[in-house]
Amino acid sequence: MIVKDSPDVLFVCVHNAGRSQMAAALLDRHARGRVNVRSAGSTPADEVDPAVVEAMAEIGIDISKGFPKPLTDEVVRDADVVVTMGCGDACPVYPGKRYLDWELPDPSGMTVEQIRPIREEIDHRVRALLDALVPVR
Repeated sequence: MIVKDSPDVLFVCVHNAGRSQMAAALLDRHARGRVNVRSAGSTPADEVDPAVVEAMAEIGIDISKGFPKPLTDEVVRDADVVVTMGCGDACPVYPGKRYLDWELPDPSGMTVEQIRPIREEIDHRVRALLDALVPVR
């Protein structure tokens, strides 16, 4: 059995252009290396949503160089926790993994003003997940 130094978290949405990108960036910021973070999409878009990039830049997180990645069996197998955000039944299920489903609006086509509350809700959920995964000692 392999013992990991830190848990692996995978965020999944349909296009990997909004919600999962925000969640991954926020968890990465808050975890400061204590968690391995990835994101993917069941049907990846061509680019991260520009309004999402702008909304994240407002809080000092640059995701402008990020790109949507495809959901593969390998990334799901490697994850300890899989957080889905509207990917439907496209996400493979493996025994021994923790699955969470976060129902959040899809920011596609929204303005930055409309994305801010989604970003804040994701931030709240990410902080709670981090506290559950890596409690402060």
